[in-house]
Amino acid sequence: MKAIKIAISGDLGSGKSLLSNRLKKELGFEVISIGVIQRELAWRRGMDALEFNHFMETHPEIDQECDDMVSSYGKNDQNLILDSRLAWHFIPQSFKIHLKVDSITAATRIYNDNVRKNEKYHSIEDAQTKLDERKASERKRYKQLYNVDVEDIENYDCVVDTNNKTPEYIYQTIMQSYKTWLGKQGEI
Repeated sequence: MKAIKIAISGDLGSGKSLLSNRLKKELGFEVISIGVIQRELAWRRGMDALEFNHFMETHPEIDQECDDMVSSYGKNDQNLILDSRLAWHFIPQSFKIHLKVDSITAATRIYNDNVRKNEKYHSIEDAQTKLDERKASERKRYKQLYNVDVEDIENYDCVVDTNNKTPEYIYQTIMQSYKTWLGKQGEI
């Protein structure tokens, strides 16, 4: 059986990390989070996530380094979960998941998240404004660099709106789609 790659893309605050961790627990796959890597790079430069996104607009070599890393993960023989907005693009043979969430729900989730050390906001409204700006910056970069639109749901095998959904519902919905995808791959 060939190595399976699961590419999780989605809106900021949509639950990608939570889903990645659940899939890791249930499937035993290692998780690679490009967002964690990028937040660490931002932190080392003394920037928050939004500042770093603007910085990357004029420093495409950072995107290139991250994207080369994702591509190389796609070629290895290990089962992996890639929490990356562009893994679906760089690993076309992957099971491609996209999580959607409205901006106020995303801002509330991230505002209340204590894990992201360089994503602190003064209020939920401040978080919403900065997250919307960050999303626009990323979308612009991806369009310029790769001529892809991460918002186009045709790019994905499974799209889930996480607004007002429990983590269990999201997980079960994705697993049902994943099993169907595996069947089409001849894996089950």
